[in-house]
Order: sequence, then C-alpha cells, then structure tokens
Amino acid sequence: MVNSCKKVITAIIAAIMLFTLSPLASVKTEAASVGESIVTYGKKFMGVPYVFGGTTPNGFDCSGFTQYIYKHAAGVSLPRTTDQQYKVGTSVVKSDLQPGDLVFFANTYRQGISHVGVYAGGNMVLNATSSDGIALVSLNNSYWGPKYAGAKRIVNEPEWFTDVAKSETTYEAIKTLTDKEVITGFEDYTFRPEAKVTRGQAAAIINRVLNIKPEVMSHFKDVPKSYRFAYDIAAMREAGIITGFADKTYRPDEEMTRNEMASIIQRAFELKMSQTAAASVTYKDISASHWAYEGVVTMASIDKTGLFTGEKFYGTHNATREAFTVAIYNAMNAQ
Repeated sequence: MVNSCKKVITAIIAAIMLFTLSPLASVKTEAASVGESIVTYGKKFMGVPYVFGGTTPNGFDCSGFTQYIYKHAAGVSLPRTTDQQYKVGTSVVKSDLQPGDLVFFANTYRQGISHVGVYAGGNMVLNATSSDGIALVSLNNSYWGPKYAGAKRIVNEPEWFTDVAKSETTYEAIKTLTDKEVITGFEDYTFRPEAKVTRGQAAAIINRVLNIKPEVMSHFKDVPKSYRFAYDIAAMREAGIITGFADKTYRPDEEMTRNEMASIIQRAFELKMSQTAAASVTYKDISASHWAYEGVVTMASIDKTGLFTGEKFYGTHNATREAFTVAIYNAMNAQ
C-alpha cells in the first residue's frame, strides 16, 4: 500500500514538474502546442451567438471566429473570409488532423467552400454555428460529416528550440538530455540556455538520471510533501548528494552557483579527480585548497563540449540551464 501510494505521488509530482514537457518531434514543451492553445482560447467563447459578418466576442460568423482566435491566441493573421482562408496553409488529410487545424465544409448556406472551424481533437470541430453559436460539432455528425471538404495546417510547430542553434557546441548535450526528458524546454519552444537553475530543479534533474527512491518524503521545514520537487529533494538528501542548511531548510528556490553544481554532480556520479586532470586544468580563479576544487577540475577534465574551457571557471556565477545540462551530459558519458 505504501509503495503504491508512493508511486501515485511520484506520478503526480512528475506530471507537474517545471521541466516535464510533452514531446513534439525532438522538442519537449511544458504546455500545449500552439494549435492546442488556439483551441483552448477558442473554447472560452462557447455559446457566443452567431452573427453574420461578426468578428468580435459580441458575435461571430465562422471565419470571423477563426480569424479572431488565431490572432489573439497565436498572433497569426488569417484572411477574413472562408474561401480566402481555404487558400492559405498546408493541406492536411483527415486522418492526420491536429488541434488547431482549420477544417472546411462545403455546400452549407451556399455552393462551394462555405464554412470553417478549428479542429479540437477527438473528431470534434470548434466553430460558429448558426443554431448554437460557438459550439463543438462532430465530424461524424449527420449534417457536418457529408459536407467535410478538407483541412489546412496554418501553424507548423518547430522541430527544435528556437534559441539553440544546431551549430552550437552544446547542441548534442542539450538534444541528448531533452530526448531522454532529463531537462526540457518551455511552451514557447525555447530552451532558455541562460536561465538559472534552482536547488529544487537541480535535485529533480539529477534524479531523473539516477532514479533514487527516498525512504522519507519530508526532511526540510521549507519543503512540504506537496512541493513539486519534494520527492527528488528527499532522494538527494538521503543519498548525500544535495544536503540542507544548519537551520533545517533546503531553500529549493535558491539559485545554484557553478561551484555548487560541479561539487554536486561529482558526488552524484561518483566521479574521481585524476592527477592528470589536476595538472592539466589551470583555472586562475580557483586554488587546490578551495572546497569545490575537485568538482571543478573534474567538470573541466571530462567536458566534451568546450563549454568549460578558458582561464577561469567563474564558480561564483550562477549555474545556467546550458551549463547544468552540459555538466550532466559529460558526467553520464564519463561513466
């Protein structure tokens, strides 16, 4: 019973983690795709009445509705009329429909392409109907089904993060860890390599690799069991990888320095500093007597990306998502 409850808790925590994101080609994003966001926004207008020529929440016609939600949910400008909207985008076969695709119908109130809606998933279309206003209709509906005339994809999701060039030396490290869902991206298709890493996030990222199961969920007075990274923080504490402070706090939202990152990752992956490495790594901003020296030298000696080259390590600077990803990638490949 305890183990099953723990699994449930773990699953819930995993579902809401900051970096736990849904796959989209090689990109993982935290929230919905752009198409799903358009549908979610459009559903806010369910029940708004149909008005011929309407283009506002006071009343929509079919193309006025699609134009409005595309503009306000995704910043995409569509032509005004149904037949004009039918001329844009990329044709999509019915079996490949995705949320946000424009779905067209023919021979409704006039001959030819005469009605448009947005595919909402589950064989449903969100559209402005003359009878119910903004509503969901099934593609199997006896009226709408036979009038289906095709679909267009307006928004193509990026296949890679928009802020990480494939030519970057850190690309392979970031791609490897995002593919493994160790550290992932954000709903706007960015990785944000310069964003900082907190102590809570560090615990979660490392534990996605090590998969350590804690015996006790609560160790720190500032980490309640409901905290999104409580499971991983407990695991790191019990393993002696990331410990707390004298006042019995963990400070999960405190940002981590590069020195702390190096020391923690060395402990987590049980990396040993070789004498050869100590002789070859000559940072000017850290001495052999420094508490993080072995971790820093180890990070530099196993680096496969070149990120940690140079005369200084800048250990007192905050660790970025890029640096943390590279450090984890190097550690995983040093085993």
